[in-house]
Amino acid sequence: MLVFLNLRRMPYQVPEPKIFACTQSTALGEKIAGAYGADLGKIHFSRYSDGEFQPSFEESIRGARIFIIGSTNPSSENLMEMLLMLDAAKRASARHITAVMPYFGWARQDRKDKPRVPIAAKMIAKMLETAGATRIITMDLHADQIQGFFEKPVDHLFASTLFLPYLQSLKLDNLCIASPDMGGSKRAYAYSKALESDVVICYKQRAKANVISHMELIGDVKGKNVVLVDDMVDTAGTLTKAADLMMERGAVSVRAITTHGLLSGNAYEKIEKSQLQELIITDSIPSRDNHPKIKVLSCAGLFADVMHRVHHNTSISSKFIM
Repeated sequence: MLVFLNLRRMPYQVPEPKIFACTQSTALGEKIAGAYGADLGKIHFSRYSDGEFQPSFEESIRGARIFIIGSTNPSSENLMEMLLMLDAAKRASARHITAVMPYFGWARQDRKDKPRVPIAAKMIAKMLETAGATRIITMDLHADQIQGFFEKPVDHLFASTLFLPYLQSLKLDNLCIASPDMGGSKRAYAYSKALESDVVICYKQRAKANVISHMELIGDVKGKNVVLVDDMVDTAGTLTKAADLMMERGAVSVRAITTHGLLSGNAYEKIEKSQLQELIITDSIPSRDNHPKIKVLSCAGLFADVMHRVHHNTSISSKFIM
């Protein structure tokens, strides 16, 4: 005897995702989760006396879409945390695992610029995928072509969606956009087009990593308010040297916008003593509070919006077009 059940068809509702954060990015993770309208998920780190650690999700993630937030700037512990959390999520049967990396670390090694060196960005892309990432969301990669190192989807966001409104609010006369090196000329031209301003480029030569031996300016900055545009600031040697050079050439003021504030070594002291009027960065990496010349714009709303669009399968193209 066959029994037919008349099941009432109910509309399908997409379950909300779960959001977690690596240790260094907990503050940013809380901001992103808050902007998304969710609570940050519970995760516990067990640590051994030799430095080894083990992450553990303290709630079920079986069948869920999860977002793991963590920038992977050195030390290598930040990258290791992300890899271990991805592996844990994969083994806990999460359905979709998105690595949300506001700053994709180790990206400066994106090619062989001399014999017998690694291509670290490619290696890390493979490590993330092997660990379990099914999607990557990041912002202002050091080189756009790094997206091609992944076999999984990459959403590459531009911080220009944060910086452009801020620059427009300053209402600077005789605005001029500058690139601190030849490699950033494409980014500088994109900003100059959006702001309808002039553009100049610095040409620099390095004695070794983080040490500039010579810098020249291509273009005229006399009587102009200059804004230097770059993807990251590390020791601040390039930005401060460029600012001093431009003031010598007759600039009225010099500001800098850089997405990722690594600010290592004596970068804070260099910035304070330089002729930079202001350095604007995002909170993709934690930075020192209340520095007189540094303004931090939060990228939490940007990432929360993109995560929501990814989860609900809606377009995000407006978020990564300059």
